[in-house]
Amino acid sequence: MAVKVVMPKLGMAMKEGEVSVWNKQVGDAVEKGESIASINSEKIEMEIEAPENGTLLDIIVKEGEGVPPGTAICYIGEEGEALQESENEKPEKEEQSPPQKTENKITRGIKQAAKSRVKISPVARKIAEKAGIPIETLEGTGPGGRIVKEDVLTALSAASEQKPDEDAHEEKEQKQTMTPMRKVIAERMHASLQNSAQLTITMKADVTDLLSLQKQLASAAKERFGTKLTITHFVSRAAVLALQQHPHLNSAYQDERIITYSHVHLGMAVSLDRGLVVPVIRHAEKLSLIELAKQVSESAEKARQGNMASDNLQGSTFSITNLGAYGIEHFTPILNPPETGILGIGASYDTPVYKEEELVRSTILPLSLTFDHRICDGAPAAAFLKTVKEYLEEPAGLIL
Repeated sequence: MAVKVVMPKLGMAMKEGEVSVWNKQVGDAVEKGESIASINSEKIEMEIEAPENGTLLDIIVKEGEGVPPGTAICYIGEEGEALQESENEKPEKEEQSPPQKTENKITRGIKQAAKSRVKISPVARKIAEKAGIPIETLEGTGPGGRIVKEDVLTALSAASEQKPDEDAHEEKEQKQTMTPMRKVIAERMHASLQNSAQLTITMKADVTDLLSLQKQLASAAKERFGTKLTITHFVSRAAVLALQQHPHLNSAYQDERIITYSHVHLGMAVSLDRGLVVPVIRHAEKLSLIELAKQVSESAEKARQGNMASDNLQGSTFSITNLGAYGIEHFTPILNPPETGILGIGASYDTPVYKEEELVRSTILPLSLTFDHRICDGAPAAAFLKTVKEYLEEPAGLIL
């Protein structure tokens, strides 16, 4: 009897999932545990694996189509097996003749094996296949050499520049349907700006001593806890400690009331190929520096792999975002509703600084704090940022 494969529920808040790309087509043989499709919800993308050995008998949900959790997306069974009417959610397909396999099975198997060896994101694969670009010719710039969306777009741009001159003046447009994740990001960011009074202030911290401490702790942290301590971890710890001293930044504006939290659920923004997610470190105020560092790193890795449940992407009381890796110093982070504050970390740089009468080389870390002026005035927000700066400049307090 055919096995029904359904859209999984990726967390309690998930309302709809979308099939990003089918890795198999009707009539293809599949093995148990083999990836047959990629799906994405509002904040997560993951692979769907075949529950049994068999043949892909029917595809119910097309690429780009969204359906509620529990909806059948395909059926797997024995080759030539007929689906019962109760199994087939598209009765009009019953009168159609079985798909004709015109391609040599060996040739198709070779092609599929070649594709499976190439590390490529589902979105990048879909764009490449639609554009007719062999993925084997692409060079990946993602983690571990993975081919991401930007690599395919770069290849498309390079190909268009090599076309004959008669096409040079031809205007072209590329239209893409927004993914559920992109829609949510767009809606939340627009609502954030529309429904709050956002103001950004900046400050610079001298992290020369902090970098020295980081080097001293690096080998021990890696050996004992398997964690590489980064500037982001230290800033996160400083922010958590500062929030306990300035709880007005650890609050939310809801129904004309200000809710101040005693706990710190720290949101850490993570950039993905397809958008942005914010994993939440719950009760960060109870964690030591190394415990916080481990959870931040593990959450970021799960988010990048698409293994983060949607329930772990909600409920933050304060967020941190880092654009330092891109060379950005100061910027304007957008609040993650309904939070009152979000701290941005910029790119550190070396500069000469006077310490008393002596000119010394110091490392400066730019910080950008966006806060909701309806809840917090400029002076209290500046006091919070000043406390973060003090912790970073006197880093012993971060490990005590």
